[in-house]
Amino acid sequence: MGHSRGPQQIPVVVLAGFLGSGKTTLLNHLLHRSGGSRIGAIVNDFGAIEIDAMAVAGALGDSTVSLGNGCLCCAVDASELDLYLERLANPSAGIDVIVIEASGLAEPQELVRMVLASEHPGIVYGGLVEVVDAAEFDATRERHPEIDRHLALADLVVVNKLDRAADAERVLGLVGSLTDRAAVVPATYGRIDPEFLFDCRPSEERVGQLSFDDLHDHDSDAEHAGHPHTAYDSLPFVSEVPLDPRRLMEFLDGRPEGLYRIKGYVDFGPHDALNRYAVHAVGRFLRFYPQPWTSADARLTQLVLIGSGIDTATLAKELQACGNDAPHADVHGMWSVLRYVRDPEEEAPPV
Repeated sequence: MGHSRGPQQIPVVVLAGFLGSGKTTLLNHLLHRSGGSRIGAIVNDFGAIEIDAMAVAGALGDSTVSLGNGCLCCAVDASELDLYLERLANPSAGIDVIVIEASGLAEPQELVRMVLASEHPGIVYGGLVEVVDAAEFDATRERHPEIDRHLALADLVVVNKLDRAADAERVLGLVGSLTDRAAVVPATYGRIDPEFLFDCRPSEERVGQLSFDDLHDHDSDAEHAGHPHTAYDSLPFVSEVPLDPRRLMEFLDGRPEGLYRIKGYVDFGPHDALNRYAVHAVGRFLRFYPQPWTSADARLTQLVLIGSGIDTATLAKELQACGNDAPHADVHGMWSVLRYVRDPEEEAPPV
């Protein structure tokens, strides 16, 4: 367990959807609602752009973007993705999240595979977000039957333009039936809550993309006025009792549909007294990162769970049941966790 604590990893989110679904509208909404977070965007095949989130005014999608505070604009193709991920993940850029906006006819599975295959230590896969045009969903499925496969791969599905759909509830139900445990979020004008992707108000004490203060200390009514279709649930979980690795893996293996993201730190107590484990789960993707405890660390488990339509009370009870304050460890107890600790020499698994 000789791992050293590395820099904060930046999530890389793949934003996909067919032409006209509203990807750029959604991205611009996120940029304007970021609360000061910085987004690095790799837009289609056009360029890598370092963006001050509060300075963008709908210029995304052009091959050249001119911003008052400066930006990074370069022609890019798929073979150069790693190069731009490295540039945007440089600590000097101050980026909080990277969003890859796929072209309307891109194959999202290939983009996800490329992100997972990246060996850059400063990034981590942040999930596949698929945007669906609710008003044109039936016609899109007829023209592009591969959308069913895209939805099955997605970690978060945004059903956009719901106000234009004549039978919104039927479309929502149909989309939900085509996903595999993805959170399905209804939206108009691409307005989803930015907390699905990143911390709205950066603070020094983060748990992944979200700080606990953000989840407890914001004026939901004021902040989300005019966003009637925003729908998400969040659960902060803190335990002074170490978690049993077998019980936690049973919980993670059985996590419900709609539970989109789990981020934070786990204390396994005597099962590994030297390390805490950063956990990163998005959709079906799961990874643990051992990090040596320091004298400044409180020996706690601290997690944030985010999803759509999840039963937070039940999830809290199930997590609480994972606690185990026994002084001795099962010698084989960590095996189920270590399966998800990626060796630096290991190749990325297929998607």
